This record gives sequence, C-alpha cells and structure tokens, in this order.
Amino acid sequence: MIVGIPTRKEAVDPPMLLHDSHSPAYRQPLGPVAAGGRITLRFYTDQAEAVTLRTWNGAERTTPMRALGNGMFEAAVSVPDAPMLFWYDFIIHTPQGDLRYGNAPDELGGEGALVYGVPRSYQVTVYDPAFHTPAWLRRGVIYQIFPDRFYRCGDDPRPEAQPDVLAAHPEATFHPAWLEPPTLDTDPENGDNRALDFFGGTLRGILKKLDYLQALGVTVLYLNPIVRARTNHRYDTGDYETVDPILGTEQDFTALAEAARARGMRVLLDGVFSHTGADSKYFNRFGRYPALGAYQSEASPYYPWYRFFRFPDQYNAWWGFYTLPAVEKENPDYQRYLLDGQQGVLPLWMRRGACGWRLDVADELPMPMLAAMRAAVKAQDAAGVLLGEVWEDASNKVAYGQPRSYCLGDTLDSVMNYPLRRAVIDFMTYRSTAHDLARLLRHQQEVYPAPFLYSLMNLLGSHDRVRALNAFAGYDRDGSAQLPREQAMHIRLSAGELALAKERYLEALRLLCALPGAPTVYYGDELGMQGMADPWNRAPMDWDGGDAVHWSAVSELLNQRRHSPVLMTGFMEVDVPDADTLTIRRFAADGRDVFGDPLAAEPVSVTVCRNVPLSAR
Repeated sequence: MIVGIPTRKEAVDPPMLLHDSHSPAYRQPLGPVAAGGRITLRFYTDQAEAVTLRTWNGAERTTPMRALGNGMFEAAVSVPDAPMLFWYDFIIHTPQGDLRYGNAPDELGGEGALVYGVPRSYQVTVYDPAFHTPAWLRRGVIYQIFPDRFYRCGDDPRPEAQPDVLAAHPEATFHPAWLEPPTLDTDPENGDNRALDFFGGTLRGILKKLDYLQALGVTVLYLNPIVRARTNHRYDTGDYETVDPILGTEQDFTALAEAARARGMRVLLDGVFSHTGADSKYFNRFGRYPALGAYQSEASPYYPWYRFFRFPDQYNAWWGFYTLPAVEKENPDYQRYLLDGQQGVLPLWMRRGACGWRLDVADELPMPMLAAMRAAVKAQDAAGVLLGEVWEDASNKVAYGQPRSYCLGDTLDSVMNYPLRRAVIDFMTYRSTAHDLARLLRHQQEVYPAPFLYSLMNLLGSHDRVRALNAFAGYDRDGSAQLPREQAMHIRLSAGELALAKERYLEALRLLCALPGAPTVYYGDELGMQGMADPWNRAPMDWDGGDAVHWSAVSELLNQRRHSPVLMTGFMEVDVPDADTLTIRRFAADGRDVFGDPLAAEPVSVTVCRNVPLSAR
C-alpha cells in the first residue's frame, strides 16, 4: 500500500481527490520552509492518470507530478531563495476535462476542496533561515499589568500631595478608595470614555508585588504604557521619554527592572507609535508643555510629524479621535527619534531595563519601519524582543490595502494570539467543536515558523476585551460585549455563572500551558475578577477579595508549565477524540526539541474536555 492513501473510517470509499497539508503523507516538511529549501507534495486521485502542481510566487509555474502508483502523485519543488509567501494548488487531468483542487474554503489548510473556477491556494511560509527569537520568551509565562490599577503601594495619589502630578494631570480625578468602580466619563465629541480617573497604581507598587508574581509562576511582566500621558490607560502618549509622575520616576522603573531580572523575570513595555496624544509635547494642543507643538505653530520641529487638512483644527487622527493625532510614520525625523541607537526611544528604554516592546496596533506601522524597529531592538540587546498587536492571522493578512506577513523573520518576533483566544472561548462555550479548535492549532503550526509559533503571546483576557470570566460565561458574543457601557457596568455573574466560568477558565489555561507560546494572564484573572469592556475590565486589583482557591489552581498550572521543558519547546501533535475533547501531545524527537537543542524528557499528553468539571477528575 502506498503511504498516504486514505484509510480513515469515514473514507471506506476513497475520495476521488485528496491533498492534506496537515499530513506528512501529503506534504514534507510540514509547515513553513526556510528560504532556498525544498518541499515535497503529494496528491491522491482514483479518477485521473495525470496531475499538475501549480505554484506561484509572483510568477506562475506548472510542474507535472510523478505517478507513484495506486492513485498517488508526487512532485518536489524548491521554494524561493528570499522570504515570502509561496502558493500551490493542483490541476487534475481527466478524460472529461481538467479539474481544479485547492485549499479549503476557510483557508486553514488540511484537506482541500474541488472547485469550479480558480481555487484558493495552499500557503507555504518561506522564512529567513537565520530567524530566531530569544529562549526566555518561548519559555516564558507572561502577566499583563494595567499599571494604574495594580497596586498603589500606600502612596497618596491626590494632586495636592504631589505637585508634579497636578502639573501633568490638571483634569484628573483621583479615587480615594482603592476598590471604587472606575468612572465612566463619556466624551460628548466622540463618545469615547475620557479615562481621566486615576487610582494611583505605581511602579513601586509592582515592585512590592514581585514575590506574589513569582509565586504565581510569572517570568515576564507586560506593562501597558507607563510614559507620561493625559489618560489612565496612557495610550495617548504625552512624552515618550518620561515616566508618568503618577506611576513614579525613571529610577523607580530601573529599580523594578533590576529587581525583576534578579528573580529571572523581565519587563516588557507597551509602545504606541502610530499616534500621540493631542496633549503632548509633540502636538501640544492645550499648551501644557513648554515645547512648541505642532498644533501651536507650523514652525514647530514636530509639525512635519502630523498631517493637517486645515491648520490647526483639522488633522489626521487615529480612528477619528481628535485626542489622538496620527503620526506620519514614514517621516525620517520621527523614525530617527524612535530608533537612533544613542538617543532613540526604543533603545533608551531598553537601556533603562526593558526587555523589549509590545507594539500597539502594529498593522498601522509601515513594514519597513517594523523591520527598522526590530533591528534597533536587536542592536541594543540581541535577546530583546518585538511583539505586535495583530488580531488576525499574522502570516497572511491585508492591512490598509497592503498584504502583510509578520512571521518571515524580518519584522516581528511574534504577536498576541487573538485568533487562539477566540477559538478557545468559542470551544469552551459550545459555539464550536474540538475539531474547529484543532484546525486553528494545526493551521498556526502550518503557517508560523517555529521561532514565531513558540513565541506567541497566548492570551485569554486583555485590557481590550471583556474579562475572561465574563467571556467564558457567554458575555463575549451575540452583542453582549457591545452593550452600552451604562448597562455593562451592572452585569455581574451569578454564583452559578461564576463557578462555571472559573471551571472553563482553568481548563482553557491548561490548554494554553500545553501549547507552544507563552501562556498569558491578565491581571486579576487569577483572582477571579470579572467585568465587561472598558472601563469595567480595568477595575483595581482586588487584593483582599480574590478567590484564593482559583489563584492556587492558576498558579499550579503556570508553575507546571514553567518547569516543564517539553511543554516549552517540545514538538506538538493534536488529536481530537470527539467534539468535546482535545489532546495535545508534546514530545522530543531523537532527544531534541523543535529547535534542535537537547531535550531529555518523557512525552507529555494533556487532554482538555469542556464537559467534565475539574472537580470530577
């Protein structure tokens, strides 16, 4: 029997046409291929005597496939010498005419489909063979902190107690009680939450909680922006070079980074480089900075950083929010300000102790700029990292009319894995099956090179989505996540909903800890915090009222992952026993891991089931 002829139970009558890009019987090697390498592809049919492989990499090429007998055909081709996406599909020659066969309709690979017309092609990611990412990231456990809401360290946040805070935040209000709900303050001009209420979390507060984070199993602290800004979320940068005075000082940040390093932990910063704040030293719409801003004068050195339609009141703004003027990213002076090896913002903060950057809205930054950013980060520290906020398939997407592939080895080290978050929540809440989730996992294996795949930020919650427990209770679909904020603030999970959501969260976290990539916890999720979208998902950390049993279960999972080399870098296979169950198998091959490094470890299998309570195991 020829290897690869369908033998599945449901294929008693073999399909007339078959190629399965997830099976080594039909594609070798599986997954991405280093530039200049070769790939062998097979196709099965019992209805034709000839099959042609069609490939495309900017130019079409056809290759007759060699008949192996018993309906199997084979062709081996070289992939391009330069990193890019390489495509293929099949032409089947029958007495009745030619047939076309390509990727499945969802374009996630695996078994394809016969089409009448032009098929969707299968993708081969051709990546730079020199592409590598730091070992600490793919072995890491990430914890995301919204700094204003984490820990206040006993400091008095009132402006009269801190004159520098009053100068930087004249519009701010400060919550005297830590566990007050966040304030909803809608901007009448754009409907956005103005986010001018502060609880006074500090960098020293994070430093004081390093024991807590280390016990939880965390190795990487991902901080939402810490630089001076008008709002509590600080995505409206006021000064890229200065710590927000509510959070502390440059010395406080350095102390945090040094203390974290001493514990084997790193600090990852959030970089917002597609726009600044209108209230910034660069734009200075409200005149609160001594510098001459672009809004104030066309003679400002920052004026070329922005695009004015009518000076000064009409300008290009991020998604139309007047508080967030968009930056002309390709401006050489702006890029120099960010990337210069001696004075640039990215290298500057790495010298202060950051391990790298997570880039806000990476899709909105030009690809050459991303490449320059990665080069600047690596020049400062070869083990530095550049992660991107990308919400879709990061190997192949179109952003602002331009095709983008972030995983070729020339731009990002990896991305936030929002597609996995969506797939896991849908599986756990019965909106999809284990087969659907497995397809997504196999697709990511197929299109992401190992350095990229094993460095993914695998998350369940973030500051941009409803709390994970709300999502696992069903408040993340069917319009509930888009409820008016005034209604959303009143949503509290019932005792039954909360218990079920915690069970689902832990089962989902078990899965994340079994997968390649860094499992990521959003602050407070380990304590069972709940909340709908902004601002309710950004409530202060409930240090005294959290669920200690839930915390212990989360900590156990993260620490198991942290101390399991095979779960960090072992090979992966995915099996689906039934629609409710998924098994992840991690293993060494010939005593080595997926990167070729020695790995002396027994295989580990993790089975995730959505309909068996953990208490019953």
